Amino acid sequence: MELRQLSYFVTVADELHFGRAAERLHIVQSAVSQQIRRLERELGADLFDRSPRHVRLTGAGERLLPEARAVLAAAERARAAVVRPAGLRLATSTGLGEHLDRVLADFAARAPGVPVELVSGPVHERLEAVADGRLDAAFVRAPEPFPGVRIVPLWDDPLVAALPAAHPLAARSDVALGELAGLPLAITARRANPALVDLVVGACRDAGFTPVPGPVGGSLHDTLATIGAGAVPQWTVVYASHARLLHSPRVAFLPFRAPGLALTTGLAVREGAPVARDLAGFLAVCTAETPLSCDDHES
Repeated sequence: MELRQLSYFVTVADELHFGRAAERLHIVQSAVSQQIRRLERELGADLFDRSPRHVRLTGAGERLLPEARAVLAAAERARAAVVRPAGLRLATSTGLGEHLDRVLADFAARAPGVPVELVSGPVHERLEAVADGRLDAAFVRAPEPFPGVRIVPLWDDPLVAALPAAHPLAARSDVALGELAGLPLAITARRANPALVDLVVGACRDAGFTPVPGPVGGSLHDTLATIGAGAVPQWTVVYASHARLLHSPRVAFLPFRAPGLALTTGLAVREGAPVARDLAGFLAVCTAETPLSCDDHES
């Protein structure tokens, strides 16, 4: 049994989707599937119930999951006890787009030679890693209070609507939520991003409609590809700072007509711990960052 196999297992268990797990791990899906199969053969038990429609943990998988997390956490603590790498170890959040590029460039200019390691993962894991010192900080959006962590507010992240470029609404300079009432909403599952889903669905209801359910899950790339294909007109939301980095002639990104939709991005740091010089410098760069508004967005 290898730590790598346990790491892949935990990631698939978090996502319940082999494709999304592979994206998080930055490897091909076949490599994830192969390592999971090897782990299952070694343990003599199926860890996942796989079908064309879903991936679920089996009873054996549910029993292994907390033990696998404990082993990986212990391995990380052992590594940290031997050597604490110089620089910063930060967790990112999806859709930071130009914000991340800007703060990393500004920090590099402020502290040349200080390395920054970026990792990703579900928000709960990010906060847990900050609380126990495995991460220096983590970008988060609208998280629930978490013990041992404090959140430093940074900026508001406006959302824009993504819809087929061939749709009549795409010719507008902006869009009102009510104009999207007849189109299915393709958005991530609530368990993956409750703050985002609650914001969008709540705003739709405030606008007088309940959004038509569209496809749930899959990567943003897959969702935008489906929207661009236009077989069934549908829409989703994308952070404006991320949309500026996306280039698809088949997808239009439109700001929402006021009042717009936005979530606050913050930086989670360990509560009660002294702030190291490098982290203090990174915080200073983040809090000085000029917010990006929907008005700056070009579709």
